Amino acid sequence: MRKQDVGFDYHRYHRLLLEADDEDKRLALIELLIEEKARDRLAAQRASDRAAMTAHTIANVLRNGRN
Repeated sequence: MRKQDVGFDYHRYHRLLLEADDEDKRLALIELLIEEKARDRLAAQRASDRAAMTAHTIANVLRNGRN
């Protein structure tokens, strides 16, 4: 069994799944899961971009300090 992701609220999703007793609620749950995954991916991409920009800035500072 896979470890639970830190950001994955297992109990909340389990409760929502139990409550999804008709097609509209199941579709809403699917949409919610997609939106939250997209938000998580966007946050990860932003963090990666910030790290890359920081590394680039540090490299520039170090390069200029040698001159």
